[in-house]
Amino acid sequence: MAAIHSDEFKRDAVRIALTSGLTRRQVATDLGIGLSTRGKWVRAISEEAKVPAQDAELLRENERLRKENRILRDLSRTRKQSGGLFSRRMR
Repeated sequence: MAAIHSDEFKRDAVRIALTSGLTRRQVATDLGIGLSTRGKWVRAISEEAKVPAQDAELLRENERLRKENRILRDLSRTRKQSGGLFSRRMR
């Protein structure tokens, strides 16, 4: 029967695997898990870690677009209030 490990244990195991400088086999043996299990956890948690980075990039892009929309809205409002003086050519 396979042991069931908590998500916290898995995250800690991945952190140890990536930062300890120990070999993959040493980490797996020290934690009492199989070498393939350690590899699966590292891949799974590494994929999870990529999602927030993508989310952060989308949030920055969203904020940039919101700012651009505010500027364009203000410019449009200014042109409407001026009666089109700024957009007409002087003759």
